Amino acid sequence: MGTLPFMLFSLKFLLFSIQISSETDIITQFHSLHDGSTLTNGAFELGFFSPGSSTNRYVGIWFKNVPIKTVVWVANRNHPIQDKSGTLSISKEGNIVLQSKNGTNHWSTNITTKVSTSNLVAGLLGSGNFVLTDEKDNRDSGFYLWQSFDYPTDTILPGMKFGWNLTSRFNRRLTAWNNWDDPSSGQITYGFIKSDLPESKIQNGSSVIYRSGPFNGLRFGATQKLKHVPLFIVDFVYKTDEYYFHYQPKDPSLLSRIVINQTVSALQRFIWVEENQKWILYLNVPRDECDNYNRCSSFGICAMIGKSSMCECLSGFTPKSPQNWSVKDWSQGCMRNENWRCREKNKDGFIKFQNVKVPDTKKSWISKSMTLETCKVKCWENCSCTAYANSNITGNGSGCIIWFSDLLDMRQLPDSGQDLYVRSSAIETSMEFNF
Repeated sequence: MGTLPFMLFSLKFLLFSIQISSETDIITQFHSLHDGSTLTNGAFELGFFSPGSSTNRYVGIWFKNVPIKTVVWVANRNHPIQDKSGTLSISKEGNIVLQSKNGTNHWSTNITTKVSTSNLVAGLLGSGNFVLTDEKDNRDSGFYLWQSFDYPTDTILPGMKFGWNLTSRFNRRLTAWNNWDDPSSGQITYGFIKSDLPESKIQNGSSVIYRSGPFNGLRFGATQKLKHVPLFIVDFVYKTDEYYFHYQPKDPSLLSRIVINQTVSALQRFIWVEENQKWILYLNVPRDECDNYNRCSSFGICAMIGKSSMCECLSGFTPKSPQNWSVKDWSQGCMRNENWRCREKNKDGFIKFQNVKVPDTKKSWISKSMTLETCKVKCWENCSCTAYANSNITGNGSGCIIWFSDLLDMRQLPDSGQDLYVRSSAIETSMEFNF
């Protein structure tokens, strides 16, 4: 009788081992992933790799059938393994853990929810999402204890939510690789700013390289009208508890990725062209010189003339340094004409500028319910107010944005900008500018 429990355990373990051997895309407490083995699903593969000429080992996800190894996610980007002793497993606490010889930890998930660890499985989905879930749950159900899509490195894949969960204060953002041989966190980042006016920024450390402009109900303020049939369905979800961007190719077989690139300090979208066997650049942001942050400084507006940029002062404003301005040094910006007087008759009013990217909203105020006329009154009553606009341009427009400082980072967008009302002396307020 004493051998019966052992026989039952052995039979159970044998059946479990058979099941695992047929499941090549999962990790369990009893089945780890070792350097040299991979998980595969559809177009993606997860395993250990060394980038470029480096001998360091990392766990990452890449496109399986693309001959140019293109890594889209790295687990231990800042903590490489020095040899091929790495093992990816599920710990007794229920976390996915990456260890090397002598049990050195290089990376792990951060699950705090108490779960039955014997039922946990980690697997790679066909979307390229590496997930940890209870085996009782369908891995395609969307409920995961942890998922790599919530922790992107430098790449956005189709179907990935990119943005803020305001309830949990969780932010999904990109950080560039340092270089092609080193996936550790670089200086160039891309993400949404936590604000009542959602907009994204590319930054080099704390310095802004590019600003998307706020979401205006139709698109982000700096978005230019497409001149060709789009290959992607792009959506921005803006709710009280979260806001995020996601996209899908119209052709499900199209391989694509959005990556933040430190070498060129840009956000780039690539598509894979099978017949050419190479990645083709589909979109680059910043797109032109006027996309560079604050190109024309305070109260200046940028316009593209061919492939070159040109700065102008807004009507009612003049260059702070006419001499520098004449040699295209626009760094000092513009200042309001001397004949402006706050709330004085014939000295104060607003000029309407059409088709513009609205200024940086860092020092602004928003009301989603206020009418444009009420917005104008509220701005006029406050001598610190420098401009106002609708926050939502769908239909006849709604909501109110008010700016309280120098107007920065404006540009002309003839096909896709919006109206902006800039405070100026009453002499100029009869004018209207349509770019």
